[in-house]
Amino acid sequence: MTSSTCAAPFLYQNGVVSHSTNTPLITTFLDSNPGAYTTTRTHNNASSLLFWPQHLQRLSNSTTILVNSNPQFFFKNIIPTKQNPLSSLPQGVLDSKIKALVNDSMKKVLPLALKERNDGEELAITALVSGDSEKLKKVESLNRESDVIDVIDVCLHIGKHVPLMFGVKGNHANLAVVGRGRDFAEAKYSDWVRLRKPLEKLRPPLVTELLLSDDGDHILEGCVTNFFVVCCKDSNEVKGDYFHNNNSKCPFKVQTAPIHAGILPGIMRQLVIDVCLSKGIPVEEVAPSWSMQESWQEAFITNSLRIMQHVEKIQVPSPWESMEQKTLEQVSWQEKHFQDGPGMITTIIQKEIMEKACVEGWPF
Repeated sequence: MTSSTCAAPFLYQNGVVSHSTNTPLITTFLDSNPGAYTTTRTHNNASSLLFWPQHLQRLSNSTTILVNSNPQFFFKNIIPTKQNPLSSLPQGVLDSKIKALVNDSMKKVLPLALKERNDGEELAITALVSGDSEKLKKVESLNRESDVIDVIDVCLHIGKHVPLMFGVKGNHANLAVVGRGRDFAEAKYSDWVRLRKPLEKLRPPLVTELLLSDDGDHILEGCVTNFFVVCCKDSNEVKGDYFHNNNSKCPFKVQTAPIHAGILPGIMRQLVIDVCLSKGIPVEEVAPSWSMQESWQEAFITNSLRIMQHVEKIQVPSPWESMEQKTLEQVSWQEKHFQDGPGMITTIIQKEIMEKACVEGWPF
């Protein structure tokens, strides 16, 4: 049901590359190390990286947000008590240094991982950027380039990855709404791995992703994915291949929660929106409402490892308040079932994204 990585990934940390069965799995690694991170994978038989410039930019953006607003999620050991010199860097300096440090680290470890992979396998790559508070205490200012490099640590976790085959029977997602939205969603940071752990106790059997909602009705996102629904623009059922008729307007619309609702600005999320606009598919950045689920024709989730995965079933607790008052065994669920296999709109969007992946893949 889900993609997998090998048990012996490569880890680049503090300038040292390690590769053994003792290397932690990615969730364990992130749970043990603070910082901003991003995860992508290789594509087309490991010949390129999926949307690497976008991932680098988000990593830089997340770092800047953490440094300025939530340093406790960025620095190791202790929270800095004195003025944080990183927050006073000239605009663009931190951005350029992070990108340079991460790319330099990739050049050192990625060739080693590529040699170990078998033909047809892909690689899952997570880059983590964090601050060393012990070194920061010794730095009064960051006027020199070497000061920035000394304070920032870059870690890379690279493991073999088996991508899900889109549309293949059994490769669907089953979702359940179990928890409230994130308090700090602007940045992608590793502490979220720890914060979401209590939600795992509420995961129903066979559910492959947990969804977040503040009220039990408006669905925000998944714990590790963005969430979309495809619904009819009116109550009449529409059939037919309307994309072959240039004079007809798309009778469907795609809905996904807006960034300002408190969701992660996913890279695949933005690509879905861009594809919809280019194909004439209306997009509403509004949290899909469970009370309107009768109009939902399709649903799918996205992230950089799954790309797009169609949804077969969604479960919502009834009543919503029962999630905080009962054990999992005592919760009653309402369910929404979709057709067996990805729907027409989901398939069109997925096809366009994979074409973009081939054209815009970052060669190495």
